[in-house]
Amino acid sequence: MPQPIRSVAKLVRPMVRSLHAYVPGEQPKVRGLIKLNTNENPYPPAPAVLRAVRKAADARLRLYPNPTSSALREKLARLHGCQPSNVFIGNGSDEVLACLIRVFVEPASSVPARKENRATVQYLWPCYSLYPVLAETHGALPRPVPLGADFSLPTVSALRKGRAWRFDAALSLVTTPNAPSGRGYSRVELEALCEAQRGPLVLDEAYVDFAREHALDLALRHPHVVVTRTFSKSYSLCFQRVGYCVAHADVVEALDKVRDSYNVNGLGQVAAEATLDCLPYYRRNFARVIRTRERLRRELGGIGWEVLPSDTNFLLVRPSGPSAQEWLGLLRDHKILVRWFSTPQLAPYLRITVGTDADADALLRAVGMIRRRAS
Repeated sequence: MPQPIRSVAKLVRPMVRSLHAYVPGEQPKVRGLIKLNTNENPYPPAPAVLRAVRKAADARLRLYPNPTSSALREKLARLHGCQPSNVFIGNGSDEVLACLIRVFVEPASSVPARKENRATVQYLWPCYSLYPVLAETHGALPRPVPLGADFSLPTVSALRKGRAWRFDAALSLVTTPNAPSGRGYSRVELEALCEAQRGPLVLDEAYVDFAREHALDLALRHPHVVVTRTFSKSYSLCFQRVGYCVAHADVVEALDKVRDSYNVNGLGQVAAEATLDCLPYYRRNFARVIRTRERLRRELGGIGWEVLPSDTNFLLVRPSGPSAQEWLGLLRDHKILVRWFSTPQLAPYLRITVGTDADADALLRAVGMIRRRAS
């Protein structure tokens, strides 16, 4: 008679058991907290977007959505001056990144050591912490390569000299503007890397609408370059999970083969399509966020905090006095959530999402009260 199964965990693949899952920002369960920890847009979707979603919540809910998000692809193609065949839509840009790894990267177990570049997912670190999780889930080899000490983008010559960066890696990822530092990279810097790279290169532009420059045209000029974007950070659609990339048509065709069926929900498609009809509304909100960001940068810098330059909707700051980890708890006591990372390069800093002006006022008041009590 077979023995009963006493530990289901032992049935899980060893690779999965050893994974360190992505850690999202805290989702508060306490009422009244000001949420400045997950880089959401503080302003709501355009009224027309909310009307479109409400209108679409009808008998269509029993039907499958458009399997290829064709209407949304056509609108994005018109916006970016390309063809629908250059646009791929995903369940958030996270799914787009996962599909790119499936398309370009071999599992490490399937390649000999001399060809480990075919199983390598490399990224300039620190960056979006999901990258190594996606690589390890696929059985690939994650390869972090450090940014400059000030989170700057290394030059091509510096990357060649350092020998850590592989110009023939199966997939390379650059978060631009960088998260979690907020630092923006110029199109000139990025194009130099694109021209030197021999393997596929992803420019992850999740925060680009808050930046001074973008590099989307590089995906249309270089067949090995992919630019990913999202409707979450700028367009207030985190709840709907819609992302996309612009790439060579052959790359999009390959992505279509490995995506989940009906991968983008119908209400998300409706919301994203309506969003593209309301761009002036969103551009005004981008400007509001940038003004608040610059105000916070000046005022926090004025009290002696080190505030890094930002082209995003958040600031990375090194507070004075108590450690950054202590400030995390002190601000939470004042019902303000910010983000702290324990990795050595980031541990001295807090990451603060730019909210509304009222949120900024509350943050500055709390910082002032804490400093006065400590003095």
